[in-house]
Formats: sequence, structure tokens, C-alpha cells
Amino acid sequence: MSFCDHCEGQRFDRAQVLRALRATRRRLSAPGTACSVDQSLAMAIEAVRALEIPHLEVLDDLVEGEVIH
Repeated sequence: MSFCDHCEGQRFDRAQVLRALRATRRRLSAPGTACSVDQSLAMAIEAVRALEIPHLEVLDDLVEGEVIH
């Protein structure tokens, strides 16, 4: 069983976003860090915006075996 390129890319992208958000959470929960809700969300949005997430296009539909989409 495998994932199509599109779904595999989405799984990778999701993992990148979650890592960025967890890192932001760690920064915000550091001692002496005081932020408003708006500032916290702005930091989280900026962390995700800074990621380089490519757009995947499927060029070849020929995949052997079971594919999860």
C-alpha cells in the first residue's frame, strides 16, 4: 500500500505545519514571555507563512499496487 504523490505531499506539509506550530508554542510558553491572544496567533500564522510548501502536480497517473487517495 502506498499514497499517491498528492496525498504523500499533503502528509509531509501537515507535518511541517505541526512542527512549526509546536515550536511556536514552546517559544510562547517560555518563562517571562507574555503575549496577548492576538500576538500569539500572529506568531503562529507567521511561522506557517514562513514555510516553503511546494505545490505538487501529478504528471504520471501510472502507479502500481494499491494506492490510498
